[in-house]
Amino acid sequence: MEENNAKEVMEGDFLDEDDEDTQKDKFLTFRVGDEDYGIEIRHVTEIIGIQKITAVPDMPEFIKGVINLRGKVIPVLDMRRRFALEDRDYDERTCIVVVNVAEAAVGLVVDTVNEVVDIPEEQIEPAPEINKAGNSAMLQGLGKVGEEVKILLDVSKLLYDHETGDNRAHAQTSVA
Repeated sequence: MEENNAKEVMEGDFLDEDDEDTQKDKFLTFRVGDEDYGIEIRHVTEIIGIQKITAVPDMPEFIKGVINLRGKVIPVLDMRRRFALEDRDYDERTCIVVVNVAEAAVGLVVDTVNEVVDIPEEQIEPAPEINKAGNSAMLQGLGKVGEEVKILLDVSKLLYDHETGDNRAHAQTSVA
């Protein structure tokens, strides 16, 4: 989906915070590496094109830095780094999905935004209990969409550094 289409995806009624029924079972899907992921649409505030990210010292590896978004400085998390994938150059399809985590805006760099899909609760399987100390702790579940599986992420746990048991990444984003 091109950037213009991604913006059109975000202009629907599902972003109206007063009407949670329109957001129920809706997930913004995006691609990172070879996999499709989803996050509950109620957490998404906007999708923007990639822009200059200022590195900040002494942050976890997966925090790429900060951006100035209309006068507000927000931290940016690189989802490739978060999932221990190889870095790649950003291109015209790379986007920053701005989400609200614990009343703070955070940007998530993704390879490409796909679409908003309905995934009813009965189509969501629990996350595997393989390794709750690692990346699987970030999983909300596995959503079945036709013959495909979307990896559904728990936005509130993306900032927690599971490898070190350190919540410093989350605490520092509040300062930004």
